[in-house]
Amino acid sequence: MSVNKTLITNTHYCFEVDFSYTLTSIHAVSCIFLYIFLGSLSVVIVCGNLLVIISIVYFKQLHTPTNSLILSLAVADLLVGALVSPLTIKYSSTVCHYHYDLFCKVRGTLAVSLCTCSILNLCCISIDRYYAVCQPLTYTAKINHCVIVIMILMSWGVSALIGISLTTVSIQRKICDKTCLNNVVLVNIMGLIFAFYLPMIVMLCIYLKIFLVAQKQARSIQNTASGAAVIRMERKATKTLAIVMGFFLACWLPFFLCNTVPPFLNVSLPDALLELLSWLALSNSMLNPFIYAFFYSWFRAAFRIIISGKIIQDDCTDLKLF
Repeated sequence: MSVNKTLITNTHYCFEVDFSYTLTSIHAVSCIFLYIFLGSLSVVIVCGNLLVIISIVYFKQLHTPTNSLILSLAVADLLVGALVSPLTIKYSSTVCHYHYDLFCKVRGTLAVSLCTCSILNLCCISIDRYYAVCQPLTYTAKINHCVIVIMILMSWGVSALIGISLTTVSIQRKICDKTCLNNVVLVNIMGLIFAFYLPMIVMLCIYLKIFLVAQKQARSIQNTASGAAVIRMERKATKTLAIVMGFFLACWLPFFLCNTVPPFLNVSLPDALLELLSWLALSNSMLNPFIYAFFYSWFRAAFRIIISGKIIQDDCTDLKLF
């Protein structure tokens, strides 16, 4: 199937026309540097999350329910870096915007499924933190390995269902009548709600509750701790929650808003803007290891041991990290 060369070069900034064009065009050279940057981003995502995975799997001290959720998050983010990011780079230079072939279907399904899985794992981690901070006496009874496994399986299962459903309705959209199109729109809206908006609301409510409880606990020990120590505790709680939610919202909210609002306003956004926002969203998979792992001293100790190669020279599985 042929596509008009002029249409593509005018419409898509980095579309590959032919080899000579790629070597001679100033725009194409700019695109090559862009792809090098995006490829480097993929490598950082994979390496960062691989460190988290090796740490949790290798060191026995890190075999905890909470770290099982972080492990699931790291696996999802690693797959985003290893599969979704390279396919998205290729997506930027193909006719996916014009013809929905097998490559585009696979890329779309993986992107939606794995990114949704990452978001749902973040939501599960917030639930775990809620019980740990707000209900510490019943935490071990309510959040055990069985509950963690159920949460992980639900995150992956729901994500796969959303990814397959949205890809299926995208295919049906081309052959739908008016009634069918209404069903397609409904499925798209439900997908967006369960993939992002509902987890976002849950996380905002949970982290707000954690912040309020942390402040209350800090004030309750004011009689036994110095005022400066209490202030430091409150600032640390505020900083932690601000970083967690700030990066999450900064990466994902613009992307989902631009995929939700314009269709209702009958407005079409430039492809370049949508691609930029999609890469901003994918960058959250790079930040997660720093936010949820580098935040803890025992993970930093594990990373130093792995990077130095000590796990190859000695048996460090029983090493005390904290």
